[in-house]
Amino acid sequence: MKLEFHPEAQQEFLEALSHYEAEVAGLGERFDAEVRRGVTLLREYPEIGARLGHELRKLVLDRFPYYLIYALSGETVYVVAVAHEKRKPGFWLERIER
Repeated sequence: MKLEFHPEAQQEFLEALSHYEAEVAGLGERFDAEVRRGVTLLREYPEIGARLGHELRKLVLDRFPYYLIYALSGETVYVVAVAHEKRKPGFWLERIER
């Protein structure tokens, strides 16, 4: 399957990666690897995430308090948000109006 990130989801990912790397050397790399592992799972098993309503799904990352919010569109997995578990739920909803 093809994979796309919403521009704001890409920015969230990069900001979290930078934050972790600033905290502890190498932690950003581990976060990157965990997100890549999640993305690989989504590409191989696109329906793995828990449903969040009609269009969206959520994949919880194992080693970090983040989850990937995504939608399926044909042969594309569209990552809508890279969300910290403490962030206000639903902040990504406006992004699905493509």
